[in-house]
Amino acid sequence: MIESLRAINKGVAILVGLGLMGCAGFVLLDIILRQVGTSFGGTEEIAGYAMALATSWGMSYTLLELGHVRIDLLRSRAKSFGRALFDVFSMIVMSAVIIFIAIKAWPVLERSLVNGSHANTPLETPLAWVQFPWFAGWVWFAVTSCLVTLAALSLLVKRRHAETESFVGAFAEQDMLQ
Repeated sequence: MIESLRAINKGVAILVGLGLMGCAGFVLLDIILRQVGTSFGGTEEIAGYAMALATSWGMSYTLLELGHVRIDLLRSRAKSFGRALFDVFSMIVMSAVIIFIAIKAWPVLERSLVNGSHANTPLETPLAWVQFPWFAGWVWFAVTSCLVTLAALSLLVKRRHAETESFVGAFAEQDMLQ
């Protein structure tokens, strides 16, 4: 399951990266056009939307690549079982926080859908167009986080403590193991 999630999230990360590259190209072209007295307009708004989408969708990839910041002073001094306990605890806490964020993101999207809200900018972007994929990214992160937590809990219950480190351990320790 973890490898499948990694593969899916790698594909998502590539798509998000391509979107960011396209956005950077759009901004660069707009900067060049400004030098000759014209502009597309709205590049700041579009770049902001791109960053929000990249953040919400990129979190799952970062989780599975062990890229989230962790303070593991106590964890690093523990034996295999203790490290597994710290890992599972951190995943439970992360999952709870991400579920909370996803739940709180829904009313933002819902309000935009109900009101037909548009950005208060020259582009007047329908906010639901941006908020729906943003919300979906947070939901995907919550689903991924919960699945990873369940997998780690399963290995903990089966007393396969060392195996949890490959997908919920600390990145620095992964480098040391290789």
